[in-house]
This record gives sequence, structure tokens and C-alpha cells, in this order.
Amino acid sequence: MQLDLNLLTALDALLEEGSVAGAADRLHVTAPAMSRSLGRIRRATGDQILVRTGRHMTPTPRALAMRTEVHVLVQQAHQLLSSRTDLDLAGLERVFTVRLHDALTTACGTALVSAVHRQAPKVRMRLTVESGHDSPELRRGEVDVASSAGPPPQPDIRHRLIGQDRIILALRAGHPLTEGPMTVERYAAAEHVTVSRRGELRDRVDDVVAALGHERRVIVAAPATDTALQLARDTDVVVTLPEAVTRSARDQLGLTMLPLPFELPPVPLCLLWHQRYDDDPAHTWLLNLATQTLQDLFATPDTSDH
Repeated sequence: MQLDLNLLTALDALLEEGSVAGAADRLHVTAPAMSRSLGRIRRATGDQILVRTGRHMTPTPRALAMRTEVHVLVQQAHQLLSSRTDLDLAGLERVFTVRLHDALTTACGTALVSAVHRQAPKVRMRLTVESGHDSPELRRGEVDVASSAGPPPQPDIRHRLIGQDRIILALRAGHPLTEGPMTVERYAAAEHVTVSRRGELRDRVDDVVAALGHERRVIVAAPATDTALQLARDTDVVVTLPEAVTRSARDQLGLTMLPLPFELPPVPLCLLWHQRYDDDPAHTWLLNLATQTLQDLFATPDTSDH
């Protein structure tokens, strides 16, 4: 039996994208051409590979079983047939998309862009807003590196732990809470602002406070961290958020920091990327540069107990 090894590339794209249209876009072919490739793969394997369920396509058990092996074979073939050259940063022309939490963009976006431009002046960057816990953009190649408050559940998404950030209270100088002992009662009775792109007036802190027999007075939800910090500067609202990644913004606004009157676990900061970039020297360079830039947020004397 004669096999067309190009079908391996098509099969890898189909299993990664989960759709004929997505695989066609990824390999820069037409949807009918990819559909024909799927038909040939079905005949060669004796398996449907992808079956339609409503408006989506679902991989068969055999497709799921072979997905990792197919991807490894395709990557090995690319490595075998491509010539590896030293990375020329001065001549590198590429567009990288980095998706960070808004507080991280404020804290280190300038430093990251400056470092990239200094080492690779022809590289262009997109800094985009963090979209949530799911990471389809990483799988589709639309995002190169993303931040996250923990490791991803998807096995094809790699992660690197940058640091652990403690949760603190930020408020204006001279706020009544800065005088006298901080108690759970005083904390809960203050006027609070949450940070939520969806406008949620409740977060995990409320569950902790409720378990202690109290209820926070949340009066406003802000769409971004800098908005919440400006509200804390200009009004009597207080905001509960990570310490290290917001330090620069708090200092610029002249805000005061207080410890919480109860224990909250530290928040991990991770960088995520798709496994397709594991052997990409340019992507590895960007990832290492982003790692160093973010780790600098934690490298100050007053964070030694994190």
C-alpha cells in the first residue's frame, strides 16, 4: 500500500483544529481540498476520524488515541527536513502577540517592549488583553505567550511558573482604615471595588469573608485594575488585589497598602504557550525575555517573604 505522507500533515491539522475549515486555514488550502484529504485519511485508516455533532466535529476514539503520536511525527519530520540556523535577532522579522493581565501590561509592558526592540529592532509586538481561563488563541497560533493565574488544564499548553503574589488591600492615604487595628469587621464594613471585565460584584474574597461570618460592602465593579486603583485614590473605596504586580501603579497614585485581616493563598503567575513552539528559537527567546521581565516584579527587598 502506497501512502501519501502529506496526509500526516493534514491529519495533524485536523486533529489540532477539530474542523475542516480550521485545518484548511492553518495549512493555507481551500476547505474542499482539506475535505478531500479527510476523505483519503478515512479510507487509509478505516476510521471516520472526525464526526459531526450538531454544528461541531468531534474526534473519534481512534483519532484521540493517535493525536499525540501524529503531532510528534509531523514535528520530527519538520525538524529533519528543515535546516537549523543560529537565531539572528538583528535580522529577525516577526510579529509576536503577547496576552497579559491588564495589571501586568501596566507594570511591565514598557520594559518588555523596550527589551524586545533593543535586541530585535525589526520585531513587532501586539499586547492584548487577557480573555479568560480558556486558551483557544494559543492553540490557533493567534497568541504566542499568555499570562495565567495557574497552570492550564490542556495537555498541549505548556506553562512556566514566574512567581507567587500575595493579596493585599490598597486604599488612599488618610483613609479611616489606616488608623487603628485592621479587623475582619472593619474590612467587611468598608466600601469595596472589585476588578471584573464582566462586571461581577463578587469574587473569591467574598467567600472567605462569608466563611468568617461577614459580608463585604461591594459598591462598584471596575473593568480593569487601573480603573479600580484610580477609584481607590479618588474615593473611599478600597480594592483587594495582588501586591507585586500592582506595586508600580499603586506607587504612582500614592496609594497605601495594608495587609488583610485574614489568610488568602498566594496567587501564582504563569506564562503559557502552545507546544508547537517548543523547538522555535525565536519563540524561546521571546519567552525567556518575558520571563525575566515578569520575574523582575518580584525581585524587590520588600517581597522577600512571598
